[in-house]
Amino acid sequence: MSVSQRCLCCVKYLMFVFNLIFWLGGCGLFGVGIWLSFTQAEFSSLPLSFPSLSAANLLLVAGGITMVTGFLGCLGALKEQRCLLCTFFVILLILVLTEITVVLVLYYLHDQVESHAKGDLKDGMKKYNSEHELKKSWDNVQKMFKCCGVNNSTDWHEVLNGTLPSSCCPGADRDQCTGWSEGCFAKAKNWLSDNIRPVLVFGVCIGVVQVLALVFSMQMYCQILYAEKNLD
Repeated sequence: MSVSQRCLCCVKYLMFVFNLIFWLGGCGLFGVGIWLSFTQAEFSSLPLSFPSLSAANLLLVAGGITMVTGFLGCLGALKEQRCLLCTFFVILLILVLTEITVVLVLYYLHDQVESHAKGDLKDGMKKYNSEHELKKSWDNVQKMFKCCGVNNSTDWHEVLNGTLPSSCCPGADRDQCTGWSEGCFAKAKNWLSDNIRPVLVFGVCIGVVQVLALVFSMQMYCQILYAEKNLD
C-alpha cells in the first residue's frame, strides 16, 4: 500500500469516527429536545417566545440537522465519494456559520430579543379569557413556577381589570391576593439555566467535533482527488 493510500485510509476512518460521534451528539440533542417538549407540554399553547419552549424547538431542529449531516458524513467517508464529501462539507459549513451567527445575535442583541419575547407573551395574555388552552397553559406555568405575569403581577391588571388569575394566588382569596412576587419569564429563564448547562457543555463539544469534521472532510476530499490523478 502506497503512502497516499495509507493516508487516505487513515483520514477515512478518522472522519468516520468523528462523524459517528457527531451523529450520536445529534441524537443526544434531539433527545433532550423531546424531553424538554414533554416536560413543557402543559405550556404548549403559549407563544414559542417562552424560554423553555424556544429551547425545546431549537434543540429539536439542531439535533435533527446534526443527525442528518452526521449520517451524510459517515456515508461519504465509507463510500469515498467526492460528491458526498463536498455536499457534507457545504452543509456542515452552513450549519457552523448559522450556529455562530445565532450565538452572536443572542449575545449582542440579548436585550432586544428578550424584550420582543416579553412583548409576545404579553400580547398572548390578552386572550386569557377567550382561549381555553391558553388559559390552561398560563395557569400551569404560574402554578409550577410560583410566578405571576410576565414581569410581575401587574401585567394582569390591564387584562383582568385589576384582578389576578386564581393560579397567581392558590389557596387565597382572588380579590385580596397580591400574587407571587416574581414574573414567569425570569422564573422560566432561571429554571432553564439550571437545567441546560450540561447541554451547553455538550453543545460546545459537538462544535469542536464539527470543526474537526470539516477539516477531515476537506483533507479526505483532497486525498481522493490526488489518488484519482495518480491513477490517471
